[in-house]
Amino acid sequence: MVLETHMLKKLFSSYKFNEANPNCLVGGIKGKEMAMRLKGQDDDDQCNFGSSDSLLPGLHDDVALTCLAWACRSDYPSLSCLNVRFNSLIKSGYLYELRRQLGFVEHWVYLVCDPRGWEAFDPFRNKWMRLPKIPCDDCFNYSDKESLAVGSELLVFGRELFEFAIWKYSLIHRDWVKCEGMNHPRCLFGSSSLGSIAIVAGGTDKSGNILKSAELYNSTTGKWEMLPNMHCPRRLCSGFFMDGKFYVIGGMTSLTDSLTCGEEFDLKTRKWKKIEGMYPTVNRAAQAPPLVAVVDDQLYAVEYLTNMVKKYDKEKNSWDVLGRLPVRADSSNGWGLAFKACGKELLVVGGQRGPEGEAIVLNSWCPTSGVKNGTLDWKVLGVKEHAGVFVFNCAVMGC
Repeated sequence: MVLETHMLKKLFSSYKFNEANPNCLVGGIKGKEMAMRLKGQDDDDQCNFGSSDSLLPGLHDDVALTCLAWACRSDYPSLSCLNVRFNSLIKSGYLYELRRQLGFVEHWVYLVCDPRGWEAFDPFRNKWMRLPKIPCDDCFNYSDKESLAVGSELLVFGRELFEFAIWKYSLIHRDWVKCEGMNHPRCLFGSSSLGSIAIVAGGTDKSGNILKSAELYNSTTGKWEMLPNMHCPRRLCSGFFMDGKFYVIGGMTSLTDSLTCGEEFDLKTRKWKKIEGMYPTVNRAAQAPPLVAVVDDQLYAVEYLTNMVKKYDKEKNSWDVLGRLPVRADSSNGWGLAFKACGKELLVVGGQRGPEGEAIVLNSWCPTSGVKNGTLDWKVLGVKEHAGVFVFNCAVMGC
């Protein structure tokens, strides 16, 4: 899509930004410095911003960068094809960091529901996009996998022939590369992300040992860092961030013993705190890990047996029933269904069978709309026809 200059000027004028701010730091680079790099000039060179080599003729390049940051990121591949300067800008990742500073976030849903591989869904454009195929071996391709979106990366955890492996998809470079492995490789762990970092906790190693260790991943450096151990080892658990802290709930401490306690990790003190009775629902080995999501620092969960959505009361350490899911979770013990936060809304991704065949349906509900007569007003966000009814993996990336 070609973005006309006058349209970008109109877009820019609708937001109250400061006049061209050459001192705005993004990723340690000033807007003016980035403009110089794209032009191939030094700071001492004189810039003719009105010339044809400007990003947007008639605008200072640092102002143009702000305008471009507000373009839909589904347009970035088209922008990169305009010329060499636009291609360099998109590949630098500068616009994504600038968007973060401006507080402008688009949430895309990434999922895999058939052997053809990963797809991305843009709710704003109602547009589906197929990702390149992961260049992995057959063992990884057909093994059980877990996924996590952090920063502008999608991490996919699985097992190759002899060991665990992690592949990551870069939204900036639009390709898959092998990610550095964890210090203690694992599966069936709890995980969540906050900005450019993610934490994984618990799980099972390749020998079947249940772990209580935790690790932090920094998407900026691509490195893993060991964190202090949890109080209890657990597998088949779930993780989430709430109020700036990382939590783990549910799971099993052995093949037969379930955990009803939760654990809270404070990133500032780097200490774990045990919370008794935080998740009273008993997990079984055949059941999926707890389906949980956090919107506006409020925790929500799905109760498999009743297909109900519940909300956690922080003060009382208890759960309140809100309303019913738009799809069934009880038929497969919670497997094949995704329950995620998507900006200010809760997102349920599941399969449905109808006259036209099988389809994956994305339903959303905004908690601020409230509960009406004991029901939740679910809206259909998108539909993927002829894609089966089982969601193998799902992640939401906001950037």
